Amino acid sequence: MQSSLVLQNLLSAPVLFFFLGILGVLVGSDLEIPAPLPKLFSLYLLLAIGFKGGMELAHSGLGSQVLLTIGAAVAMSLLVPLTSFLVLRLRLDGANAAAIAASYGSISAVTFITAESFLNVLEVGFDGFMVAALALMESPAIVVGVVLAKLSAVPEESESGGEQDGNGGLRWREVLQEAFLNGSVYLLVGSLVIGWVVATFSPAGLEKMDPFTEKLFYGALCFFLLDMGIVAAQRLRDLQKAGAFLIGFSLLAPPLHALAGLLVSVLLGLSQGNTLLFMVLCASASYIAVPAAMRMTVPQANPSLYISTALGLTFPFNVVIGIPLYMVLTRQFIPVG
Repeated sequence: MQSSLVLQNLLSAPVLFFFLGILGVLVGSDLEIPAPLPKLFSLYLLLAIGFKGGMELAHSGLGSQVLLTIGAAVAMSLLVPLTSFLVLRLRLDGANAAAIAASYGSISAVTFITAESFLNVLEVGFDGFMVAALALMESPAIVVGVVLAKLSAVPEESESGGEQDGNGGLRWREVLQEAFLNGSVYLLVGSLVIGWVVATFSPAGLEKMDPFTEKLFYGALCFFLLDMGIVAAQRLRDLQKAGAFLIGFSLLAPPLHALAGLLVSVLLGLSQGNTLLFMVLCASASYIAVPAAMRMTVPQANPSLYISTALGLTFPFNVVIGIPLYMVLTRQFIPVG
């Protein structure tokens, strides 16, 4: 791996603030971010990235490559949880395997935003339509996870003599609402649409939004990653329950999924910037939307397993090591231009 990329990533302000949060927990500091603020900054980041993505989508249009890329992203959000489930089922019961598989089939918006910041530092261009791929990759994995959990539970219930009702006891309306209308997906898609509408029909409004979506963005990302460092360090304690198998999975799955994303990107002819973002989408794991959905729809799964692996290991791995590693691979296989 090119050491300059790793060093550049490690010495960026957002990653340094992430380490500051981790260090605070490890040394016993009483640093604490008041509960409403991380939620506020999370909503701000989603709004800003969605708006900018919609603006760029209006400029690029809905060409064949845009539609193919978005379609490939949705396909990956269906394929990754299926393959992950098959691996996890070797050691785990159906409910836990499905919940973790859903987490790894979905995405981490913060990891995506960090990758965008990394590309900006390197002055590598990327297209706004990748935000549309981000917005559409979260929900399908949730639905797949719920279906896998239910299907894997059928033999167990049959063996125990249990009976299922007509719909398997699953409230599909609530499942779909949680998958497609949870707060992060709703705000991201809504901001994307608003950005597209403003850029298309009222371009003068873009200049008024610029101080909010551009000037404040980097500082907000630093503050949010400071809180993520604190939360991630606190989740490390839960990894004792995960065991060596899950720890290995949470560290090996991201680069393997990223390689699959690289293959798709090569076939689609994506640029270097878009390829890195596509790889990050495939490699990241959800620690917000999926846990909220799994707690409601798969209550028998252990939250400490799918939250601690995604947030305690996969998220730090991608932010610190994964992004520069994926960039090295991108430069090897994607020509400049």
